[in-house]
Amino acid sequence: MVDGRHGRGRGDADRTGVFRRSPDGGADEIEKLYRPRGSEQHSAGRSGPTRRMPPIGDEPPRRPPGGSGRGRGYDGSGGARRRREQRRRRRRTILVMLLVVLLVLPTVFYFWADSRLQRVEALGFEGQLEDQPGETYMIVGSDSRDGLTDEQRQQFGTGDAAGKRTDTIMVLYVPETGKPSIVSVPRDSYVNIPGVGENKINAAFAEALGGGPTRLVQTFEQASGVRIDHYVEIGFSGFVGIVDAVGGVEMCPEEAMQDPKADLDIEAGCQTMDGKTALGYVRTRATPRADLDRIQRQREFFSALVSQATSPGTLLNPFRSVPLVTEGTDTFLVDEDDHLIDLASMALAMREKPATTAVPVGSTPTIAGAGSVVLWDEARSAEMFEAMQAGEPIPESAMQE
Repeated sequence: MVDGRHGRGRGDADRTGVFRRSPDGGADEIEKLYRPRGSEQHSAGRSGPTRRMPPIGDEPPRRPPGGSGRGRGYDGSGGARRRREQRRRRRRTILVMLLVVLLVLPTVFYFWADSRLQRVEALGFEGQLEDQPGETYMIVGSDSRDGLTDEQRQQFGTGDAAGKRTDTIMVLYVPETGKPSIVSVPRDSYVNIPGVGENKINAAFAEALGGGPTRLVQTFEQASGVRIDHYVEIGFSGFVGIVDAVGGVEMCPEEAMQDPKADLDIEAGCQTMDGKTALGYVRTRATPRADLDRIQRQREFFSALVSQATSPGTLLNPFRSVPLVTEGTDTFLVDEDDHLIDLASMALAMREKPATTAVPVGSTPTIAGAGSVVLWDEARSAEMFEAMQAGEPIPESAMQE
């Protein structure tokens, strides 16, 4: 339309309302109409191209039922959550069961085995020596026939003697530092026995003379000045059972040995001894040095027995470890304050390959009323006992073969 007051512009419209090109640049006017404003150009330059909206009607794809999104399924029913909870409960149940097997059952087994130990009042008597450094275990081999049937007494050659005496007295000494030692005490050691007088030390144990564990410990402490911390005793039956439980013990005698009294008949050389043979081997005195040879064999055999009993082949084999514990706890006699843990400590000390020795012998005279006896070497035995009293290793100069 034409504005009469201003006249015609650069581009005039005809009656149809359509602009027509004017000779003075109507095309530029049209371009301005479609050119973006300055503020829009500035915003576009700052934020980049405008994000395109998705076409109307398009939707993001849905996960199929039971499908996975980062390993999870969403079915809207809560089943996946319940399955996760069930898996967690199963894992907790398995963990609890493992803890029971690894902790509770061994604990129950320990207390059951500890309750099977036979106990006797051997220590804690009036006048016992005060505590000393180191640790000492008195180990006594009794000739008690308790637990043996008539057939076994005949088979093992033990005889039918009543009561009990001791053929074996050893002290396992564990110093505060250094190597442990097994010290044999000759059974014929001539010492003063409280309440009895001077006699062989095994008389302190003889029931016929009113002796027993307490008097034996008291006699040794008085003669040596060394305190005894633990007491362990085992009879014929228990000895045979333990040796058989570990599958026998290998020994290597240098000469053939025969002794009808001990029912022993073996060849020279290495061989595995069962309980019956081992009992005869540690009891016989049918050798040139009689009791002195016997106590040396006893130390060697006892060390080999403990080494075999604590070997992985025994401990990890339930067919050997369980009978070993059953036999041992049923036949060991210990002090009232001793427990299975003390026996385990003793066995661990024996695993360290302790030195084997005996109380040094000075002479073996014959004394009226006592017969052939053993007198200790005063100087060397004093050196040995002073080291034990101080918790120090026994010096080589005090060792006796």
